[in-house]
Amino acid sequence: MRAVEVGADELRRLVADAATTPPWDADGAGLLVVDLDAAEPTDLDVVLPPSLPAVVVGRSSDPAAAPACCDAVLDDAGAVEQVAAVVGRHPVAALTLVGLLRVSDGLTVDAGLLAESACYGALQAGGEFRRWRAARPAEPVPATADPVLVRRDGDVLRLTLHRPDRRNALDAGMRDALAEQLALVALDPSIRRVVLDGAGPSFCSGGDLDEFGTAPDPAVAHLVRQERSLGRALHAVRDRVEVRLHGACVGSGIELAAFAGTVRAAPDVAIGLPELSMGLIPGAGGTVSITRRVGRHRTCRLALTGERIGAATAQGWGLVDEVTGADPQGRDDRRE
Repeated sequence: MRAVEVGADELRRLVADAATTPPWDADGAGLLVVDLDAAEPTDLDVVLPPSLPAVVVGRSSDPAAAPACCDAVLDDAGAVEQVAAVVGRHPVAALTLVGLLRVSDGLTVDAGLLAESACYGALQAGGEFRRWRAARPAEPVPATADPVLVRRDGDVLRLTLHRPDRRNALDAGMRDALAEQLALVALDPSIRRVVLDGAGPSFCSGGDLDEFGTAPDPAVAHLVRQERSLGRALHAVRDRVEVRLHGACVGSGIELAAFAGTVRAAPDVAIGLPELSMGLIPGAGGTVSITRRVGRHRTCRLALTGERIGAATAQGWGLVDEVTGADPQGRDDRRE
């Protein structure tokens, strides 16, 4: 899929008539690129409607730029080509993502989680995800006796994700165990602080890929996500929750962490949103939690590029609150 360069005036015209079949369809393009450095600030106040059938990225020398007229802002041609390749391979997932993020700012947490889950479920039933699943057949998921270790120290509840052999990939067993503990926190005011970390080399490598798409009915899976939403449970007690990140923190590993009131990261963290490569969007609450910390432009950039960011960038963006020098697992080899 090739990127189409448009000026701010042309973009404004396309937005005004978003229902019209866009002229780039015949060329197979679904990515519009706006040169933000060449535009006047008053030309960039265009609000993108969810119905505009294109991903719009701005190219700018200012990495902090976040105009309403763009879904994401990139700072070099290579990144634009990278996004064009992703959108070309997974256009349905990419357009679903930007459409959802365009409206997420005005939604409550509950409404945002509902909208995300509905979009995620629809994509799980779609061709892009089915092709990914067919190319990577699911293997049986090994059961873990204690997927979350629990320890109470006075008024502090310590929860440790405990599937180190799977890099703490989130499966149904870990989800249910963590949900049970968070429900306890909500009911027990004597728990003044919750510390959530992970055993082994990573905090959480995301959802367990061998469980993806294995639910017999995506519609029922959507209802299960709503009933057992870890994002909602974390948000409800966020003022008492501190998450300590280390190693890989991708997909649900960062989406859930971002709901916490305090997020601390070891210097070696690698944060990313890889779901588009599977024909999906973030499905553990990331379109809600991450956007509330870093805004929709940076959330969209992470998802569209598939890039990994380190601790310093994550702190600069506000995705983590503090970078700690100590290794939560006792090792001394942490590095950016």
